[in-house]
Amino acid sequence: MNALATPADLEAAVAGSAFVQEVTEVKHYTDRLFKFRTTRPASFRFRSGEFVMIGLLVDGKPLYRAYSIASPSWDEELEFFSIKVPDGPLTSHLQKIQPGNAILMKKKPTGTLVNDALTPGKRVYMFSTGTGIAPFASLIRDPETYEKFDQVILTHTCREVAELGYGEELVEATRNDPLIGELAREKLVHYTSVTREDFPRQGRITDLMASGKLFTDLGVPPIDPAIDRGMICGSMEMLKDTKALLEQFGLTEGANNKPAEFVVERAFVG
Repeated sequence: MNALATPADLEAAVAGSAFVQEVTEVKHYTDRLFKFRTTRPASFRFRSGEFVMIGLLVDGKPLYRAYSIASPSWDEELEFFSIKVPDGPLTSHLQKIQPGNAILMKKKPTGTLVNDALTPGKRVYMFSTGTGIAPFASLIRDPETYEKFDQVILTHTCREVAELGYGEELVEATRNDPLIGELAREKLVHYTSVTREDFPRQGRITDLMASGKLFTDLGVPPIDPAIDRGMICGSMEMLKDTKALLEQFGLTEGANNKPAEFVVERAFVG
């Protein structure tokens, strides 16, 4: 069966073992990045920042990968932000979807990038590279994030300027949102950097942290475990390096069953 199937085709193939959701919108930002939105099952509940397994029928068999849910928990639809891998087992097909096509979605969300996994603090840093911004796209649109923190700093580092487009569009929409726009305009800070092109802020976020430039640019003191919290989502190397830096600042890694000063997401798309 073709990977780009209709909802009826997939319903017959999975027989209730997964949700079948129709694609409602697709937007391509670069030749490597795109977002898509789908319908949401009435029974599907998740915490902002969690991920879920989504997939397609490939060669007649369901193929799933972990995707952060980019929409907030209150949204009537689901949003996902994806890379395009030319020979990726899933993304080589997924990048071709159009409105009216359908995807498969497992029924149980999970993940560590949730507000509940952090102890109370005044400021939260959301460190992201590439499509790692997706869980934070959910969290910065959730009123609970602004209830818990006085300042929300979203950092997004990409290789090229055009790859920042999703985040820039997201933050602008959030600041103009009727539900949380006022809170976002007051508390949300968006800090971008690029590694392979000219840009006002160049370099990996870990280098900008280690040199102190991040804090100088933001006009805030260096990270303090008494008041600062962190969330990390990106490449394996970025996760390792950012985690090490936060630990140097004195922060401790937490989890759902043991909240602490920072959390890391280790689910990836391929």
